[in-house]
Amino acid sequence: METNNPNKKNFNIRNATLEDLPQVIKINEEALPENYPEYFFVFHLENWGKAFFVAEVDGKIVGYIMNRIETGIGYIRKLIVKKGHVVSIAVLEGYRRMGIGEELMRRGMASMRDEYGAKEVYLEVRVSNEPAIRLYEKLGFKKIKVIEGYYSDGENAYVMAAPI
Repeated sequence: METNNPNKKNFNIRNATLEDLPQVIKINEEALPENYPEYFFVFHLENWGKAFFVAEVDGKIVGYIMNRIETGIGYIRKLIVKKGHVVSIAVLEGYRRMGIGEELMRRGMASMRDEYGAKEVYLEVRVSNEPAIRLYEKLGFKKIKVIEGYYSDGENAYVMAAPI
C-alpha cells in the first residue's frame, strides 16, 4: 500500500516476512531501549503474522509494528474478549513525523480486528513518550492505568486501550 504524507515521501506498508527480521531487530535496537531476542520476533511472526507489518521507504525497512492476540478481561468492555496487544512499534529517527507510525498502527489495528477478531487493542507506553501518547490518543486510545516501574530503567508506563 503506497501512502502519501506531508513530507512528500512515499512509504509502503506490508506484512513482515522472516527475511525482514534482521532489519526489524536492527530497528528495534536503534530506536527503542526495550530490545527482544530473535526468537521473540519469530514467535510473533509465526503466530500473528497477519498483524506484523513493516514500513518501507525506497525499498528500505524503516519501521515495524509487532502485535499479538490475547484473550482476557478487556480494558474497555470489562468482559472476556479477544484483545490485540501492540507489543512493539518503532520507526527510525530520520523517518519520524511522516505518518509512518500512524499508518502502522492503523494497519495493525485493522488486522487484529479483521483477521483475528479482536474487539479492543491495548499497549504500554513510557509516561515520558509524549509524541507516542499524542498519536495513540489521536487513534482513540485512552489512558487506563499506570504501571509503576514497568521498564527496566524504572520508568513508569501507561496502559492505553481503544475499541476496534
